[in-house]
Amino acid sequence: MNALQASGRFRVAAGEVSWILSDAADAVAVLVLGHGAGANMQHASMTSIATELARRRIAVLRFNFPFMEGAKRPVNSRAVSTATIAAAVAQARDLKPGLPLFLGGHSFGGRMASHAILDHDLGNVRGLVFCSFPLHPAGQPAIKRADHLDSIDVPMLFLSGTRDALAERDLLEGVIARLGARAELVWLETADHSYKVLKRGRTRGDSVFEELADAAARFVNRLC
Repeated sequence: MNALQASGRFRVAAGEVSWILSDAADAVAVLVLGHGAGANMQHASMTSIATELARRRIAVLRFNFPFMEGAKRPVNSRAVSTATIAAAVAQARDLKPGLPLFLGGHSFGGRMASHAILDHDLGNVRGLVFCSFPLHPAGQPAIKRADHLDSIDVPMLFLSGTRDALAERDLLEGVIARLGARAELVWLETADHSYKVLKRGRTRGDSVFEELADAAARFVNRLC
């Protein structure tokens, strides 16, 4: 399978932001993927997720939120973040017209994606892919950040590490149970919020990014 890559910039109200498309010649879908609050679209984890998904015939459009362009500034507001996601979705549709579109992100990017699908008319989004959904701040267990998920009517996939300090297992499993058939949860063995793993305790032979991509590919292929 031939891996392809393109890049560019698109305009948002706060200026211009960068994007990278990790593609495959025989892609079956495109995923718009936002980064977390602490690292931009070129972080090693974001690159690994995009690379493994492209190997599984899922094109991935990564993009920067405005606060990650140039000198890092405070994290953008929900309004700016969701508007940026809407622009990224439009860019993905221009680049990969006709392909089923999925939306998601790592941590902050995934949480903002879940708001964007409610705040903007994004057209036909087949599903949401949450990489380490930040259910609560570390050490402050709560589920308020998931309240709005009840209003989302597209399928949702949660890809969370078993050591994620921002998503206590019992709490996240309770949210998934509440969402019912719309939501699926996959626990990634020994991974933390940033997808760092405990090699000594990990029984799987594949990498966490291969584990993640296999689960995401099953979800995407089922909905295409």
